[in-house]
Amino acid sequence: MRRMVGVAGLLACLIVGASVALAAASSGTPAGGRIQVFVQPGNGQGKGKILFTGAVGDYGSSSRATSSGGKKFGTATLKKGTITIDLTAISAKVNKANPTVNNATCSASITKTAAAPVVSGTGLYAGIHGTIRLTESFGFIGSTFKSGPKKGRCNFSNSARTVAQMGTVYGSGTVSF
Repeated sequence: MRRMVGVAGLLACLIVGASVALAAASSGTPAGGRIQVFVQPGNGQGKGKILFTGAVGDYGSSSRATSSGGKKFGTATLKKGTITIDLTAISAKVNKANPTVNNATCSASITKTAAAPVVSGTGLYAGIHGTIRLTESFGFIGSTFKSGPKKGRCNFSNSARTVAQMGTVYGSGTVSF
């Protein structure tokens, strides 16, 4: 009987101790390490969906990029805080890119990669810093001219409507707190 009480007491201590350790780990500052980020951009930039895995396991929404001091910043509003990333380099590369165009299908795509410093955070992510290597990919199918001398040819003018489009952003890197 005494032995059963001792074993039961030991199990109770282990369970309580593990519960306290798990609660402390889940409510404290993350340890840092490798992260991956997946972004499904919204229309017109911002208001997209964002998911972090690895050392930051959280999700939420992305914001429209803001400018300050000649730099562009994007903020992820997550369930446990925010993370702000310097998007200057990736934005410059994408904005200067010439898409790969297929005139037979009126389709085009752009893929660019650049380092994006993680500059700040709030909430659980206060003090975060590091770098994410972001890859932004965008593809679309353009419309064709409906009449005139260019009828049936691709219309890639800025005023032309796209038939379909899709963009993704993926990145991985390392952060610390």
